[in-house]
Amino acid sequence: MYDNNRSKIMSKDKNNPTAAELEILNILWLKQPLTVKEIHIELIKTKDVGYTTALKIMQNMTGKGLLKRILNGKSHLYTAAIKKEETQQNLLSKFVDTAFAGSASSLVMQLLGNKKTSKKELDEIKKIIDEMEQNQ
Repeated sequence: MYDNNRSKIMSKDKNNPTAAELEILNILWLKQPLTVKEIHIELIKTKDVGYTTALKIMQNMTGKGLLKRILNGKSHLYTAAIKKEETQQNLLSKFVDTAFAGSASSLVMQLLGNKKTSKKELDEIKKIIDEMEQNQ
């Protein structure tokens, strides 16, 4: 039974993108489809990464089901195979579960306690809380 649960967790984690994969996904979520060359140009704006490294990461992502690859002449066009909002929700849920024992309030308190939050941001947070309370 333990092994079955573990394999479910592992297969679920298999589709969770790494930090490097998220960088590529963020580029594609903004503008897709793109070639490896176009993605590489975007990546090197913020970090020193080789073309072959970017290509290998993208090939792995395609194998994991994170990207779709379409033949376009002599090159391939890549698109994100997963939705931005779902990915963010899955990663956040996993983070809250592992780092904060499932407590969203602990996450928010830690976040607000460690960062200067503007009055505008606090007002937006209050508005969200008010709307959530009204919908319950």
